[in-house]
Amino acid sequence: MKVRHSKTPKGEKRTDRELASQWESIDWENARVPVNRLQTRIAKATREGKWNLVKRLQYLLIHSYSAKIFAVRTVTQNRGKRTPGIDGEIWSSASDKMQAATSLTDSQYHSQPLRRIYIPKPGKDTKRPISIPTMFDRAMQALYALALQPVAETTADTRSFGFRLFRGARDAADYAFKCLRGKNAAQWILEGDIKGCFDNIAHDWLMRNIPMDKSILKQFLKAGFIFDEKLFSTDTGTPQGGIVSPILANMALDGIEKILSDKFPEKKVYFIRYADDFLVTAPTKELAEQARELIREFLKERGLELSEEKTVITHIDNGFDFLGWNFRKYAGVLLIKPSRRSIESICRKVYGIIHAGRSWTQDRLVRTLNPVITGWTQYHRHIVAKETFRKMDFYLWNTLWQWAKRRHHEKGHKWIVNRYWHTEKNRNWIFQTKTCTLAQFTDTKICRHCMPKLDANPFLDRNYFLKRRERTKQLSADIQTSLSFFTFRRPTSGL
Repeated sequence: MKVRHSKTPKGEKRTDRELASQWESIDWENARVPVNRLQTRIAKATREGKWNLVKRLQYLLIHSYSAKIFAVRTVTQNRGKRTPGIDGEIWSSASDKMQAATSLTDSQYHSQPLRRIYIPKPGKDTKRPISIPTMFDRAMQALYALALQPVAETTADTRSFGFRLFRGARDAADYAFKCLRGKNAAQWILEGDIKGCFDNIAHDWLMRNIPMDKSILKQFLKAGFIFDEKLFSTDTGTPQGGIVSPILANMALDGIEKILSDKFPEKKVYFIRYADDFLVTAPTKELAEQARELIREFLKERGLELSEEKTVITHIDNGFDFLGWNFRKYAGVLLIKPSRRSIESICRKVYGIIHAGRSWTQDRLVRTLNPVITGWTQYHRHIVAKETFRKMDFYLWNTLWQWAKRRHHEKGHKWIVNRYWHTEKNRNWIFQTKTCTLAQFTDTKICRHCMPKLDANPFLDRNYFLKRRERTKQLSADIQTSLSFFTFRRPTSGL
């Protein structure tokens, strides 16, 4: 077996076994303390406008041992940990992780080109480009994200909910509901979509306005990508797939809320944004059109433009879709339901799994379907979804019945029922085996969501978010809190 060596700061060599032992002995709670302290200081300095101090504190954080091991931990625990970049390298062993942490430095750093792949968009014929950095470049981005995120959270629009710590799609929906539910609430909605946001942000704007080491930022932005064994340059945009990209995109779009509030004070013009999708509520169609033009000018400076086909002005009585939900007033009452597109998407996914599992065992089929069903219902559990869940149960049962009949076309209906469905207590038609039971959509109970304070900062109001997290756990034990203060995780859309 080949034994690798790593040098300590004193020049002593360490074997794989020693590196692995060092990684496995890390006390993560204690290692979190200096990262926590420096991030809090960066947020305070940002709030006070002390940008020279922000720069010095960011330097201390980026060069700290604790931040480096957390950066490596982030990229080796997220969903892409087994997906290599162009060098084919992954950090799977403890020794790999420790060696990466000790070698993580910005000295003479050069980012390698990203590996470009294309994945289909849900329910569409088009594909979305995903750029995959190498593990080392991902760790560098995670390291700089630790220093940049306190700035981004402190300067963010208060009504921006995408790619934010302790904020998400449910908060955006809850705020939109508050803005639109009243009898005298705004009746017109500007549905906004930014055309190719991640791919078109102007590099010169980012270089002028993002408070981080410009040489490192340039490496992140100008790395290029490889597709079909050809190297392509990147002259605009920040690649989808990079850990730091959502933070950069958010910082580029922050400021829309202020220009609208300055232009339309006390006119019920409210702004809600999740990533590059946004809403603007307005009392009249004319004000919504004015808001659209203001936003268009704001984006132009950043190299961005609105999507003409997706940016529309809608009356609340006609309804609109946002983040997989449909918002509409029925006889003056605002209801939020799963959108038709979201329902069609889950139907296609369920059908696709059952169709692909024609030769699977019942046990395997159940284990494959369960996370899909529970994931979709958890995303929609805070809205008016009870009737939709009931209809989805019927669709699921009907599709499974076709699956069972195809497998045993020579058997009678009663035999098929006894083979795959069972009765438990007062409940019939339970699709289960001896080891697992299929989840039903109606198993998930509706649980209303309460959004956090708009002006709360996760780095400056830590106790508030910790108490909120504990209350959430007590109210709903099956809701998992996956965010942490000091690691960046991209939120799932659930669609």
